[in-house]
Amino acid sequence: MTKKWGLMAVVAFGLYAVAMYFYIFHSPNSGIPDALQGSAADPSTFLTTQELLLSEELSKIRNFLFFVAGPLEWLLYFAILITGMSRVFEKWSSVQFKWSLFRTGMYVFLLSLVLFILRFPLDFYQYTVSKSYGISTQLFSSWMRDNVIDFWLDFGMSVITVSVLYWLIKKSPKRWWFYTWALTVPFSIFLMFIQPVVIDPIYNDFYPLKDKELETKILSLAEQADIPSDHVYEVNMSEKTNALNAYVTGIGENSRIVLWDTTLDRLTHDEILFIMAHEMGHYLLKDIYINIAVYLFMTLIGLWLIAKIMPRMINRYGSILKVKKLSNISSLPLFLLISSFLLFFSNPLSNAVSRYQEVRADEYAMELVENPEAAISTFQQLTKAGLGEVNPSTLVKWFRYSHPPMLERINKVAEQADKE
Repeated sequence: MTKKWGLMAVVAFGLYAVAMYFYIFHSPNSGIPDALQGSAADPSTFLTTQELLLSEELSKIRNFLFFVAGPLEWLLYFAILITGMSRVFEKWSSVQFKWSLFRTGMYVFLLSLVLFILRFPLDFYQYTVSKSYGISTQLFSSWMRDNVIDFWLDFGMSVITVSVLYWLIKKSPKRWWFYTWALTVPFSIFLMFIQPVVIDPIYNDFYPLKDKELETKILSLAEQADIPSDHVYEVNMSEKTNALNAYVTGIGENSRIVLWDTTLDRLTHDEILFIMAHEMGHYLLKDIYINIAVYLFMTLIGLWLIAKIMPRMINRYGSILKVKKLSNISSLPLFLLISSFLLFFSNPLSNAVSRYQEVRADEYAMELVENPEAAISTFQQLTKAGLGEVNPSTLVKWFRYSHPPMLERINKVAEQADKE
C-alpha cells in the first residue's frame, strides 16, 4: 500500500511538473499591448536586445521553479511520512532523552537536517541560475554560510514553536489551534521588533550612510512622512547581488531606513529619493500594521483549517502516513504539508493585498517628490538590474507578484505625468 501511494504521489507530481513546464515555456508570451509599444513602459526602449532575451529566459526559469518548488516540498513531507522516517525520528529521540524539550529538539534537528539535504539540490540550482544570469554575485562559501545560518535560526525558532504547539495539542485537543494563534501575536510582533537590530546584522553589515548630502535629503523626506529616524543605513549587498533595493523596516524605536549599496552605486539622488518616498509611503499608510493584521487573520484561518483537516486525515490514512494520533510529534510533517499547501493557495489573496499597498505607496511617492521622470527611470533601472518580467501572465501575476508588474507601474506614472 505504501509503495502504491508513493508511486501515485510521484506520478501526480511528474504530471503536474510537465503541465507547468509546457504552460511556462511554450504558452504564448503576454507581450506588450499595442498601445504601449514604444512607450516608456516598453522594455525594448530601455533594455538591450541581449537583456530582453536574458529577461525572458530567466523569467521562465524563475516561474517554473516557483510553481514546482511548492508541490515538491509537499512530496518530500509525504515521503518522510509514508516511509516511516518521521516515526523513526520520534522513537529514536524518545530513547535518547527523557526531557520533553530535548526529545523535541532532537526530532526537529533530524527532520530539519533531512529536509535541508533533500532541498539542497534545488536551492543550489537556483543559486547557480542566479549566478549565471549575473543577478547573484555571491561566492559559494558566502552562500553556504547564509544557508547554515538559516538552518540554525530556523532550528532554534522551530524547537520553541514545535514544543509549545505539541504541548498545547496535548493539553487542549480541541482548542489548541486558537491558543497557538493567540501566542503568535506577541511572538510575531517581537520578531519584527528585533529583526533590524538582531537578525539582519547576522547576514550583512549595516553602517550609517556615507553620502551625508543624500542622507540629509532622505531625512528631510522622513520628517515630512513623520518617520522617527535620525539615521539612514546602507548595507553591503553588492557582495551578494546586482539587484537594487531599499526599505523601511522594524517597528517602534527599532525602525530603520535602509539602502542597499547597489542602489547607491547605480541610481541618481532623485531616483533614490523616489524609492525612499515609496517606502516611507508604506510607513505613513500603516502598511506594516495592516500586514501584521492580515498575517494574523490568515494564520488564524490556517490553524483552524489544519485543526479540522489533520485529525480526519490521521483517522482515515494514519496507517499509510505512519501516524497514530495528532499529539505524536511524528505528525509534524503532516502539519507542515498542510500548512505549505494552504500557504501556496493563499498567495493570490496575500499578493492582491500587497499589490494594492504598492499602488498606494507609488501614488504617495509621486505626491511627495513630484518627479515622474525619476519614478519612470527608477522602475526601468529596477527592471534592468533584476532582469524582471514587465508583463507576466495572469497566473504568474496572481501567485508570484507582490508588486504590480513594471508595465503597469511605469504606465501609471507616465499617464499621471501626462495629465499634469
